[in-house]
Amino acid sequence: MQKKTIIKIIVDVLMTVAMPLLMAYMLIGAELHEWIGAGIFLLFILHHILNYKWISSLFKGKYTSVRVVNTTVNILVLACMTGLMYSGIVMSRYVFSFLPIESGAAFARKIHMLCSYWGFALMSIHLGMHWNFIMGMVRKMTKVKKSNIRSIVLKILAAVVAGYGIYAFIKRGIIDYMLLKIQFVFFNMSESLLIFLIDYAAIMGLLAVIGHYLLATVRKISLEKNKGE
Repeated sequence: MQKKTIIKIIVDVLMTVAMPLLMAYMLIGAELHEWIGAGIFLLFILHHILNYKWISSLFKGKYTSVRVVNTTVNILVLACMTGLMYSGIVMSRYVFSFLPIESGAAFARKIHMLCSYWGFALMSIHLGMHWNFIMGMVRKMTKVKKSNIRSIVLKILAAVVAGYGIYAFIKRGIIDYMLLKIQFVFFNMSESLLIFLIDYAAIMGLLAVIGHYLLATVRKISLEKNKGE
């Protein structure tokens, strides 16, 4: 496997692991949160550098329904990451504390919260939309052949994770944060960090499953439409 592909996988894995940690703001501490946030933004930039061919082809070729969905999610993720970096810098007390920023914290806090939860959701959906590609690369790295039994086991596992993800999504009140109905995130400081991360990993899994089947449905509808024509 090419070095570039291996680097892509490492970058994507690091970003995936970092996302639930970022959501555990108060449980991991503000300073570590800022450093992880700055790190994931750098990884995000590297991710796009490694995928420059996709960026350079944005205004080329025909836009199928699948491409429209993919591009829309990617642009929304980019918007969220931009909002997070802007608001993070404005509110920073550690990483960017050397910058002479003295106002705008109240507005930045709202932007940061909005972009945090939407960014988390959209990046999880993005992950699911590229799941087949990811699994294909993993099979190449491990040289493990595709198996029907393994596929069934993975589908059952995905269903279990998604099921718990629904529970965690409701339990954590994610929709209220996404709609800014609640503008300050509640943290139970006596809660185990591990339990928090399990909940958010399950929510990520749920959204990844939604992204995977959303794209599969769009692709199926597109194929049926082309056959009809």
